[in-house]
Amino acid sequence: MIAGADAVLITAGAGMGVDSGLPDFRGDEGFWRAYPPIARLGISFYDMANPFWFKRDPELAWGFYGHRLNMYRATTPHGGFAILQRWAVEKGRGSFVFTSNVDGQFQKAGFDDRTTVECHGSIGHLQCTKPCREDIWDGHGLEIDVDDETLRAVSPLPACPTCGALARPNVLMFNDWNWLPHRMSDQERRFANWLETLAGTRLVIIEIGAGSAVPTVRMTSERVAHHLGVTLVRINPREPQVPSGQIGVPLNALEALNAINHLLV
Repeated sequence: MIAGADAVLITAGAGMGVDSGLPDFRGDEGFWRAYPPIARLGISFYDMANPFWFKRDPELAWGFYGHRLNMYRATTPHGGFAILQRWAVEKGRGSFVFTSNVDGQFQKAGFDDRTTVECHGSIGHLQCTKPCREDIWDGHGLEIDVDDETLRAVSPLPACPTCGALARPNVLMFNDWNWLPHRMSDQERRFANWLETLAGTRLVIIEIGAGSAVPTVRMTSERVAHHLGVTLVRINPREPQVPSGQIGVPLNALEALNAINHLLV
């Protein structure tokens, strides 16, 4: 299916980054192993990934997101990204990435930002916490000094260039009514326009590391596969189950992509 495809859609969740050494925060225990200072406070990932911390405790909020930003910047995307990119550039009708990851690893690996949808936003982009206006700006060059023992950010914290209020990542959090979605909406518009050009073509969907706990990626993969009548290849070591007629591969991302690539070469 991959070899004969005219176009490829890559959909990915947190499991895509595990082989690069990134945590997937699977359950509170996994989250607390990654962040012992938060474990000592007994705060779950669901509770921590909440915008109210930027009001209640800005240093802790930016400690958490600043640590993640620094970690993502220091991480080298694993070899599976390069394999996917090689497959993608070979397709005459192009490719797209749809991911719930906010880490920017696809762009770091060389994927085009104009053909990427980050449905939960991007930790590398900022917005005002109020927000005072609709501006979203690139956080390139932003440095967050984080105390690793306490996971608290050291002032000065990022500020909105318009009103001076505290800035925050342009990431969709839980119970988040102030997230500015228009950067993601522009990405989704380009994605929808691309899908409209694919009628009658051989599209293959390669989904990697997307779990059912937050099912946005899995639902998108299945919706597109059903609507266009195309093949979904779901790579997931824990949840490889697929609708009838689709393909489930119960392996981690890098192991599966290396094995498939070996058969294609």
